Amino acid sequence: MNKKVWVKAVPWDKSIVTTALENGADAVYVDKGDVEKVKSLGRIQTVAEGAGDLKIGQDVVEWEIKGKADEEAIICQAKEKIVIVQTTDWTIIPLENLIAQTNGLIAQSGNLDEAKTALSILEKGVDGILTTTRDWQEVKRIIKFVKGGHQQIPLQKAVIKQVKILGMGDRVCVDTCTNMVPGQGMLIGNSSAALFLVHSESLPNPYVEPRPFRVNAGPVHAYIKIAGNRTKYLSELKSGDEVLIVDYRGETEIGAVGRVKTEKRPLLLIEAELESRIISTILQNAETIRLTKPDGSSVSVVNLKSGDEVLCSVETAGRHFGMKIDETISEK
Repeated sequence: MNKKVWVKAVPWDKSIVTTALENGADAVYVDKGDVEKVKSLGRIQTVAEGAGDLKIGQDVVEWEIKGKADEEAIICQAKEKIVIVQTTDWTIIPLENLIAQTNGLIAQSGNLDEAKTALSILEKGVDGILTTTRDWQEVKRIIKFVKGGHQQIPLQKAVIKQVKILGMGDRVCVDTCTNMVPGQGMLIGNSSAALFLVHSESLPNPYVEPRPFRVNAGPVHAYIKIAGNRTKYLSELKSGDEVLIVDYRGETEIGAVGRVKTEKRPLLLIEAELESRIISTILQNAETIRLTKPDGSSVSVVNLKSGDEVLCSVETAGRHFGMKIDETISEK
């Protein structure tokens, strides 16, 4: 599930609201008399007492955790409403208890460190953050962290074993609303258990102009990593979806899909060895399609040779409708 960022602007602060709008926050929390001011600045959900898109008391409740009784009340409330929780001293244990037993929690956070803590508790974390800082730059940092997927994906070196020419197939290009830089791309593979870091078309070449917004991703059956530790088939992507942009250090951000192009193209099967097992992906047979090396540089698929090292992400669990599950699944 994608994490939410709500920004509190009580009392009214135009710079805070503008920061929320310009950086992709999900909602702003304002006094009821300021709801129309928000709407005049841009399209975003509003949270207010007795007004707005989400009404305090009706759709949303606020609760300060002071003791065990509060935890029990919040669990009950969260069955029907979104609950904004606040701890008196930022003790983690109460949030652990709540996160383990319920969903729909928004944690108040006064700075980026508090937000990071709330989002990482029990690995699952809260479902969203309500920023309370009056520093618009700190608001921006929190939004960037949360909407960037707040993921650090461990990448490993895989050693190329063979590259095999295949026939024609339906290949997908993913064009995003983000310009990527060298060292960035998307995680793609034949199996969700092993995804290759396919490099963006952000590098100059003699044949076509760079298209830094694009990853020439692979055939329609392939998996692509998206936010929330999920995957999708490339064939499922459409304009407006969100994908995970990943760099060679494993740092991530979320990119919005602007266009998906599917065309008949010649393909290559690429096999590599990682942890004594063979993993694979299929990519278009063209010089402009590249995998990513451990140092962040790239190598064209037409120049790949046995022994080359490329970056991959691996996991042991299987997937069911894109969600990670603990189940024995074999993919070949």
